[in-house]
Amino acid sequence: MKHSLIIFDLDGTLADTAPDLLGTLNRITKPYNLSQITMEQFGQIIGHGAKAMIQRSFKVNNKPLDDETLEELFKAFLTDYSVNIANETVLFEGVLDAMDALGEIGYEFALCTNKTESMARLLLNELGVTQRFKSITGGDTFKFRKPDARHLSETAKLAGFKVSDAIMIGDSATDINAAINAKIPSVAVTFGYSDAPIKSLEATKIINNFRKLPAAIESISQQ
Repeated sequence: MKHSLIIFDLDGTLADTAPDLLGTLNRITKPYNLSQITMEQFGQIIGHGAKAMIQRSFKVNNKPLDDETLEELFKAFLTDYSVNIANETVLFEGVLDAMDALGEIGYEFALCTNKTESMARLLLNELGVTQRFKSITGGDTFKFRKPDARHLSETAKLAGFKVSDAIMIGDSATDINAAINAKIPSVAVTFGYSDAPIKSLEATKIINNFRKLPAAIESISQQ
């Protein structure tokens, strides 16, 4: 098996987290008289962690944001999100069946997200899937994060693999560019939060549901 580790992104790839992320973001920014971020705007907001979401929400509203306020809002975000992290969040349909099928033929799994590691672990625990992953890393696990290739290589290393053993599964330019930078194949999902056309991301394969993931992975591994 040429590629034996599958690295998943979390938000918009493994799980539909948008409702709870948006809920927290809109609650903490409401005192600053920002207009509520809508689901249609979500692709412009997500991608580089909670701080970036906060910064982008202010930018969308053409409001200034100083560093002190950003830090205060970041703390407020983590506090609010930690108690509302799985109100509406669900795993995408078919992902567990796909992981089961791939696991049966020898694939292992890791998770690499720009969410903070503690929040990622909290959510995975709430969803009951933590034990499926050999390693879990977040945007604050290292001094670098996706699309930096080192985020993938260190995630693979913690799982007991070389990054060249891995395939990245993601929904955005952040994920696919990380894979390109790490010189590994990738699979892009069409049902996530990308604000760019999926075909423009230059992923190795594109799938529109997780039923197609095992075949896509096997096709890549046979190349």
